Amino acid sequence: MQDILTHIDAGVLTLTINRPDKKNSFTPAMYAAMAAGLEQAKTDPTIRVTVIQGDMTVFSAGNDIGDFLQRKPSSQESPALQASPVFDFLHAIAQHPKPIIAAVCGPAVGIGTTLLFHCDLVYAGDNAAFSMPFVNLGLCPEAASSLLVPQMMGYHRAAEALLLGEPFMAEAALEVGLVNRIVPPTEANAVAQAQARKLAAKPLESLVETKRLMKKGLMPQVLAQMAEEGASFARLLQEPAAKEAFTAFMEKRKPDFSKT
Repeated sequence: MQDILTHIDAGVLTLTINRPDKKNSFTPAMYAAMAAGLEQAKTDPTIRVTVIQGDMTVFSAGNDIGDFLQRKPSSQESPALQASPVFDFLHAIAQHPKPIIAAVCGPAVGIGTTLLFHCDLVYAGDNAAFSMPFVNLGLCPEAASSLLVPQMMGYHRAAEALLLGEPFMAEAALEVGLVNRIVPPTEANAVAQAQARKLAAKPLESLVETKRLMKKGLMPQVLAQMAEEGASFARLLQEPAAKEAFTAFMEKRKPDFSKT
């Protein structure tokens, strides 16, 4: 799977999003590869930490819009969507027992931002731009972001990020606690790797138990929110607004929601 590169060294699994010609936008096969990588990290005792990284110019443009346009969801798709590669990945990252570190440079759109709420440490290049433009696509949040974004940012900042869907830069992400440190883009991946090696040198059982204790109270809510978001997402994906948004994106024009 060349769109997702995997590398293991010194107890660290690195998953590199490697589809630069499409701005690292995710396809179902890429979600499946990410889920498989996290499953390997979960079960392999020699892997102690996972790093997720992109390119120094782009982390991920989110879901591949062309993939959405090609799909023909039925009115009964919600259960199937819950069993899809994207949900396999979301469940895997949300429930992963070992530390996950992300290095983010350039645009991090949609899932490129929401997956970060399930990482333990996030290091951002000073060119990072985060956005969750679900409403602008006629959709709703995913990855339990409708729960986690208000919790982290406060309601009004979350409403600005999720209702307007406008980008916010690395400094703003640092201020609300989404990222741990801002570094030059040329250093982000190296910083993440250095921190991963620090963690890999620590006792794994202590790392796992500490992470479990920090997350246990919220985990049932996260999984329930993911399920509800998934049902809403599947329904909205069939509505005229989403079709108009995706078509306008492919035609490089501004969408017209006046009739939706």
